[in-house]
Amino acid sequence: MVKHIVFFKLKEKKDDVIDTLRNKLLSLKDQIDFIRHLEVGINFKESERAYDMALITDFDNEEDLARYATHPYHLEVIDYIRTVVSDTKVVDFKY
Repeated sequence: MVKHIVFFKLKEKKDDVIDTLRNKLLSLKDQIDFIRHLEVGINFKESERAYDMALITDFDNEEDLARYATHPYHLEVIDYIRTVVSDTKVVDFKY
């Protein structure tokens, strides 16, 4: 199994932006059938080190993660992300 974690720093912490981004991230599971598990978390603790949101996804293998990276629906979500997010951090690992 492969776990893919992405942290998002929002340009503006507005409720409508948070809700829209969360819903778009959650919709990935419905549109991409080889995502085995998906979680979205919204940070509640303010800190200068903190990011605002996290996406956690599980895949069967590295090949599926690579397929995800270029999946048309994922790319559509990324287009939206680029409009509302100022920075991201990513961690990928096998478990």
